[in-house]
Amino acid sequence: MKGFAILLLFNLAGLAGHHLLHVPLPGNVLGMLLLLLCLLAGWVKLAWIETAAQFLLKHMLLFFAPTIVGVIAYFTEIGRQWLPIVANLFVSTAVVLALTGWVTGRLAREEEAGGTHG
Repeated sequence: MKGFAILLLFNLAGLAGHHLLHVPLPGNVLGMLLLLLCLLAGWVKLAWIETAAQFLLKHMLLFFAPTIVGVIAYFTEIGRQWLPIVANLFVSTAVVLALTGWVTGRLAREEEAGGTHG
């Protein structure tokens, strides 16, 4: 239970930061960044949140169900705009694959050369 409480506190801290400081990032993203910083600084131990995080990841599809069901409301618009949507899916997938390959190749070359990257 402690892990869920920690994750919830970071989520709430991110939401508060978004509303109070008017940071142009969603509150949940701010909360994850705060959690990452605290993990890297050693203020929060991974063991404290690992079980809760694994549980949430295991059931992640449930969190997307409302969004998936909500798409039904836009079915006619999706039907009218199918070509740009499909083109965007293919182009964005190709860009992500190419960029991932480039970064992986660069990191592999640096590692072979004896460089450090972290």
